[in-house]
Amino acid sequence: MNVVVTLEHRFYRTPDGKVWTQTTFPHSFWKRYLKIFDGVRVVARIREVTSIAPDWKQANGEGVSFIAVPYYIGPWQYFLRSRSVKRALRDAVAANDAVILRVSSQLASCLQPYLLKKGHPYAVEVVADPYDVFAPGSIRHPLRPYFRWTSWYQLKLECAAACGAAYVTKQALQRRYPCDGHSVGISDVVLPEWSITSEARPQINTDRPVNIIFVGTMAQLYKAPNVLIDAVALCVKKGVNIKLTLVGDGQYRAELEAQATARGIEERVCFCGQLPGGEAVRAQLDLADLFILPSHQEGLPRAMVEAMARALPCIGSTVGGIPELLSAEDMVAPGDASALANKIHEVVTDPKRMLRMSARNLEIAKNYTDEILDDQRTGFYRYVREHTEAWLKKRR
Repeated sequence: MNVVVTLEHRFYRTPDGKVWTQTTFPHSFWKRYLKIFDGVRVVARIREVTSIAPDWKQANGEGVSFIAVPYYIGPWQYFLRSRSVKRALRDAVAANDAVILRVSSQLASCLQPYLLKKGHPYAVEVVADPYDVFAPGSIRHPLRPYFRWTSWYQLKLECAAACGAAYVTKQALQRRYPCDGHSVGISDVVLPEWSITSEARPQINTDRPVNIIFVGTMAQLYKAPNVLIDAVALCVKKGVNIKLTLVGDGQYRAELEAQATARGIEERVCFCGQLPGGEAVRAQLDLADLFILPSHQEGLPRAMVEAMARALPCIGSTVGGIPELLSAEDMVAPGDASALANKIHEVVTDPKRMLRMSARNLEIAKNYTDEILDDQRTGFYRYVREHTEAWLKKRR
């Protein structure tokens, strides 16, 4: 039995038929499904390109193929192509396929009503919370309040009707989007053993600036780099000796650079741009003293778990799965630059506290190795396959 997986990530295809990703979801990711299913067909937006950068990763390969839906970016382009998108989604699912929808997702919202109409079972992997994605300050769009309500309501329906749900959090997403069927909490973040450092950080040298790092997209502002820049500016105004490195890129980068200049901290802020995953990001994490992710929304943030694996002290916001990673004293409410500035000041002026944070975070990160998570994930996929096979047997 094959499994069809839909997701929102955008891929790229070169003339030789190879499908590529710049960051997440390379071929190695899809191997987790092949432990239970005979093949994986990934349904996603795929843009045709003539060439790719040398550090991009191939996504298709043995056992993994891709089905492209018409490429679009944003609500308006989707509206113009919605008919052909829905047709492509329907054509992607055969009667004897298992189906897993990675949600929240516009593609999932298009396909799910068709599956219900056919009585075709499906499972969901819940990786993000649209209610927080469209929170005030997170995304700039005149229809943001409408999208917030409709996407929240749609995801509730999708989870409730699914035969099974795997959530990336232990409790947060489950409470807001319960599933009437089989339900498990399994992190989508998997750390190779070699990516976890062997010991906690030494005490920082207070004679030099404390290096803060942020890793996240700038395509939208739901990771709140703008809030972080304001918080750093407030700290600098109080005489706190810090520097900020931002790893990531997107349409708001120029605006964020202008913001740093307007706040008078351009010499203290370094924009690294998009880095390939793995070693390049770890190198930047190892140069830092403190990781901050003041997001408006999260599932379980991969960037934070990877920072914890490098024994970095971390500050985050009280959204999504972050409270499952950090203690309450290391978090602030989202969107509050003043509170974040106060928290930064608390932490960087207390080297012994940073030692405790480093040791604690490293121990938490050790729970996210493939050895620990693989059995749970494989068990969920086995359930999905068996449930689909039972449904097919009844139809015959």
